Amino acid sequence: MRAYHQFSLNRSKRHLLIAFGILILPIVSLWIFSSVNQISFSLAISDLTISILRLGIAFIFSTIIAWILVVLLIRGKTESSALAVFDVLQSLPTFTILPIAVFYLGNSELTIILFLIITIIWPIIFSIVSSLKQIDKSWHEAVMISRIKGLNYIRYFLFPVTAPGIVTGAIIGLGDGWEALIATELLLQTKNGLGPFFSNFSNNTLTTTFGILIFLSVIFAMNKFIWLPLLEKSHRLIEQ
Repeated sequence: MRAYHQFSLNRSKRHLLIAFGILILPIVSLWIFSSVNQISFSLAISDLTISILRLGIAFIFSTIIAWILVVLLIRGKTESSALAVFDVLQSLPTFTILPIAVFYLGNSELTIILFLIITIIWPIIFSIVSSLKQIDKSWHEAVMISRIKGLNYIRYFLFPVTAPGIVTGAIIGLGDGWEALIATELLLQTKNGLGPFFSNFSNNTLTTTFGILIFLSVIFAMNKFIWLPLLEKSHRLIEQ
């Protein structure tokens, strides 16, 4: 028993060390990258932070809009029509909308965020729909018998059953969002962000490659410490 306890303790310490290493990997890598290439470390952090904020704002709006649309439209007679419209809209080439947005909104932060919302929202919508489709009929019957309505209906039923779909859609949508973000920043020639950061070193293959590896380490750390725990927690909400 003591040996097992010691093994578990050693294992937990090892996991904590690995987790700490993964957490600080992007920061250490970015510091090394900045030192080797004689770039301001604060500028590199600033560009990364600005891009993350743009993506974060777009994600929040995408999630709220997607959840409201699904809850309101994916029910009864409107379900088939809404799904058909969503399917057509997600099939449209996203970058064809960018010139229209630029024409009306200019090269602004609003244009970037709007374009990111259009990119991110579809995986979230269809993941939430998938979550609703997997609900047992007995759950609906239990809700009807309990007569749960209003905010309690959202809190104790709708949110728990759609949470896994929100998180799964977020993981997929943000994957598309990162790509769209950098491309949009490059096309709009923004003064800050990851797009211009990579553009400045596009002629240096080694520097660009190292920068991409750091970028991937940031995404990996976010998935490890944010999205995977949230995914596990969302499934526990259903079990409760």
